[in-house]
Amino acid sequence: MALQITKACVNCWACVEVCPNEAIYQDIPHFLIDDQKCTECVGDHAEAQCAAICPIECAIVNELDEPLNPPGSLTGIPLKKMIELGLLKEAA
Repeated sequence: MALQITKACVNCWACVEVCPNEAIYQDIPHFLIDDQKCTECVGDHAEAQCAAICPIECAIVNELDEPLNPPGSLTGIPLKKMIELGLLKEAA
């Protein structure tokens, strides 16, 4: 059970200080999460603190590769509009 940071990460450092397990570390090309340290904040917080503070959609995913901040969740842009604008590809 561990979250992962994707290539959408912009290395803003927002998540590093809020991780209760110090599981997030700087790497190239983006930050990473140490699988051995990440508990998804279970037992510490009601939600994963990295995702709660992350300003980028789809930058943090769970073990099923599902984004904790899915497309449109932070911007409010409907998925249909994002696809229409070419910001996302339609699911097959």
